[in-house]
Amino acid sequence: MAHVELSISEAFPTQATSSLEHGSTGFDDVDGRGHLDGLSRWSETVSTAAEPCLLIDRDTTIAAVSTSCCQLLGLGRPFDALGRPLLGSELRLLDFTAARGDLTEQDVDKIPPLLALHSGRLARGLLRVRCPEIEGPDATVDAIATPILTDGQVAGSLTFFSEV
Repeated sequence: MAHVELSISEAFPTQATSSLEHGSTGFDDVDGRGHLDGLSRWSETVSTAAEPCLLIDRDTTIAAVSTSCCQLLGLGRPFDALGRPLLGSELRLLDFTAARGDLTEQDVDKIPPLLALHSGRLARGLLRVRCPEIEGPDATVDAIATPILTDGQVAGSLTFFSEV
């Protein structure tokens, strides 16, 4: 098995105007000084990424998602997924038993995007996802998530997915 390390360090503040030139992300000029917070800086990167990745805010709302992630998880189009809760009706997380039942609320809290959000630490794990929009077997994905910080506080999490 390949060894993967993910490290996201603080970047220099990005000017809000540079983001606006490429299209508004909905987080313009967050601090009133022309700078964007951690979520804002990552949202443009995630939304244009070729890799399946997802950015959620501290309320577990989808702040940005790549097209390939939408296809992998059956979230529809990226624009339609924005602002929706991660665990909306479209995304069904299943356990790894033969019965393939829905995850319990206790287990849902342990999925990498939420674990990184709540613990403030890197999280990794496998997920079994049932997508009603996609015919065929359930998808099993490897998820690696890291918290995104703004002013030293967890503001969201960034997750990369890989189909297993």
